[in-house]
Amino acid sequence: MSAPAPSPLAIVDAEPLPRQEEVLTEAALAFVAELHRRFTPRRDELLARRAQRRAEIARTSSLDFLPETADVRADDSWRVAPCPEALNDRRVEITGPTDRKMTINALNSGARVWLADFEDASAPTWENVVTGQANLIDAYTRSIDFTDPASGKSYALRPNEELATVVMRPRGWHLNERHLVDADGTQVPGALVDFGLYFFHNAQRLLDLGKGPYFYLPKTESHLEARLWNEVFVFAQDYVGISQGTIRATVLIETITAAYEMEEILYELRDHASGLNAGRWDYLFSIVKNFRDGGPKFVLPDRNAVTMTAPFMRAYTELLVRTCHKRGAHAIGGMAAFIPSRRDAEVNKVAFEKVRADKDREANDGFDGSWVAHPDLVPIAMESFDKVLGDRPNQKDRLREDVHVEAADLIAIDSLDAKPTYAGLVNAVQVGIRYIEAWLRGMGAVAIFNLMEDAATAEISRSQIWQWINAGVEFENGEKATPELARKAAAEELAAIRAEIGEEAFAAGHWQQAHDLLLTVALDEDYADFLTLPAYEQLRG
Repeated sequence: MSAPAPSPLAIVDAEPLPRQEEVLTEAALAFVAELHRRFTPRRDELLARRAQRRAEIARTSSLDFLPETADVRADDSWRVAPCPEALNDRRVEITGPTDRKMTINALNSGARVWLADFEDASAPTWENVVTGQANLIDAYTRSIDFTDPASGKSYALRPNEELATVVMRPRGWHLNERHLVDADGTQVPGALVDFGLYFFHNAQRLLDLGKGPYFYLPKTESHLEARLWNEVFVFAQDYVGISQGTIRATVLIETITAAYEMEEILYELRDHASGLNAGRWDYLFSIVKNFRDGGPKFVLPDRNAVTMTAPFMRAYTELLVRTCHKRGAHAIGGMAAFIPSRRDAEVNKVAFEKVRADKDREANDGFDGSWVAHPDLVPIAMESFDKVLGDRPNQKDRLREDVHVEAADLIAIDSLDAKPTYAGLVNAVQVGIRYIEAWLRGMGAVAIFNLMEDAATAEISRSQIWQWINAGVEFENGEKATPELARKAAAEELAAIRAEIGEEAFAAGHWQQAHDLLLTVALDEDYADFLTLPAYEQLRG
């Protein structure tokens, strides 16, 4: 690798961090700068294309498989690249941010994979962005440990062969990193910052460990966005001098538009693809966002009433399994978000049964693995997949040729009997305020009412409030969804939080700010594409 030119990137509005110089080296920043120079213009074009496509959906209230890529879908001959050994068995994956304690606990959890998250489970403060990278470097060099200052408990890594394989998730294409700008003052896309720093520092290190640079790609909306990632991968591998195809990517199918382009997404990434994942909350958020003015037939009920057994969700997950296995890729299932209670055994018992039923369904449907949010859920999910897989690493040979999904099946929202409820509105307000407040303090993964919430659940919460109000939904108690009703519920929740935590803790938090931001994105006539865009403007650090 030739010596890079000095980086034209500047760090702005950021206090220096301990060990920052280990992550933001001149060579690493030069690499990120080159990614930015080459690929940000195309990123910008694709974001503009998203808006055009959304306008078309607003006009037609429909989606279909793409006629221009029919030949890709009809060609039965192509497959994704053979899977590397370290990613062949993915029966249980744990997710979480890259703080020091989580890094150790996730790697030690017994899960086969850890989704090391710089996206929805991480509030993108400069400290989280930079120290998260340092923690992963430390993990791969086995120089990581942690002592909890409150309990005094110490954490250290198990032997290498017992550790989960890391699949790192960078930010989505729509988010910028405001602390890193080029000579013109243009912010670098967060996706390129997260990917670039991680890949530059760790690609060879991971290969030396018998693994590789593996990624989860979030918020993808089209095969053209997957093509851009593929171009990034090709350039990056050449830049650091490793073989083409070393990178492996799993794409989250968590937008409704991507659900119509699954085969095309795998095709664009076929030399680097390892699988697709079936998200849930972001997928529902995407349906609301895209069909928010499509009338009553697109109104979703309470989020917890939309289970993976809903007909339109079944269509989506079964099509994903069939698509992946047809092309030799892994199909990875959704999240078990329950957080076990240390105080209520009965709550745990009921929740564990639900988790077990969900994971049994996924394993029996043909998924090769699934997600959990807490180490205590790893054994439950493992048992479900062990029963089906036995000693096999996956079930990609199960082709699910019995599955036939039509375009209309994926958006048959009115096939669900459930209706929005007033309790659902209150819950959306509660989760929205409590999550945003924590996010503004730099926490992206937050336990609320025994569930691990991240940015995706906050997105569906505020989107449902917006949709119900704009659709004029009438709840079972006779009240109508209105801005006034949402404001009343928000005021009551703010008062309840104040009583719950006390005046001092309330004053020390960001509660009023979170309340105001939730109501802004839930009530504004102009629907914000992502809650995290206005929230990022208020995020300090």
